[in-house]
Amino acid sequence: MILDDDLDPKTKKAKPRSLDNLSVPELREYIHQMKNEIARVEVDIQKKEKHKSAADALFGGKSS
Repeated sequence: MILDDDLDPKTKKAKPRSLDNLSVPELREYIHQMKNEIARVEVDIQKKEKHKSAADALFGGKSS
């Protein structure tokens, strides 16, 4: 039996937040939060790239 959950992609796109009811200060705070999240993701990407490079160096191959 196949469930709908089995057909969904593993990573789902986040729904865009409605900006209509936010004030300018709230929008600026939202931008600040998003920039912090981008920075957090970039750190994680760097960590994973270093890990991949170390694995490539150790095993002499290209991992994906």
